[in-house]
Amino acid sequence: MQIIPLSEGAFTIDSTKKFIPFIVGKDDLQQRTVGSLLVEVQPFVIITSKDILLIDAGLGFCNADGTMQIHQNLLDNNINPLDVTKVLLSHLHKDHSGGVAREDKILGQSFMSFPNATYYLNKQEFEFALAKGKPSYTPDEFAILGKADNVIFTEGNGKIDDYITYEISGAHSPYHQTFMIEEDGQKIFYGGDVAPQLQQMKSRFIAKYDYDGKMCMELRQQWWQKGEAEKWTFLFYHDIKTPVFSF
Repeated sequence: MQIIPLSEGAFTIDSTKKFIPFIVGKDDLQQRTVGSLLVEVQPFVIITSKDILLIDAGLGFCNADGTMQIHQNLLDNNINPLDVTKVLLSHLHKDHSGGVAREDKILGQSFMSFPNATYYLNKQEFEFALAKGKPSYTPDEFAILGKADNVIFTEGNGKIDDYITYEISGAHSPYHQTFMIEEDGQKIFYGGDVAPQLQQMKSRFIAKYDYDGKMCMELRQQWWQKGEAEKWTFLFYHDIKTPVFSF
């Protein structure tokens, strides 16, 4: 399997939940609001023998010419966005769901960003996100999922095409889900925002921004031990230095 990180850049985020671009090596974190976190926003593409998988959908920002950044990142890696076959969504916080659809301001309508793909999302996460709303969720950007024909709402744990396993982890958000992709003996694990950075896997870190920080910490420890034993490859959505780590 081929893994391609689709970096959208580094950002700081504080209690307002606004993602402010940050230029590593130039900007000063100390000049940002007290408590600001420095994170990468980094969807992934995994090319398997069966699919072109997109894992989470980024912020949905557009370049100066109006092209969605996630579309441009795919094109820069010689992947036509129309060729994406599956979109796997861990949860719907705006930095993970902003790119699921695009708005045509002239027509006043939203369209699925990957019209030929099947989207997979936990049903209860969708319902919770619609009800909860801002600042963590932006329903206007993902409400289309409830009406689109190419969305499959998952419930509980299960499998997709016998090689992608999804499991409810909760912890970061109530109905957050993780994915394991297995092919030809390779195991790629995506823990979403329960396991967003390599360093957090190696420490007993409890974050105040998680729905259940203690559970996040415990899950990270479990996954790290199992991953080491079974030689997993981990994907880290918010890690600036190490987006992919393999034992």
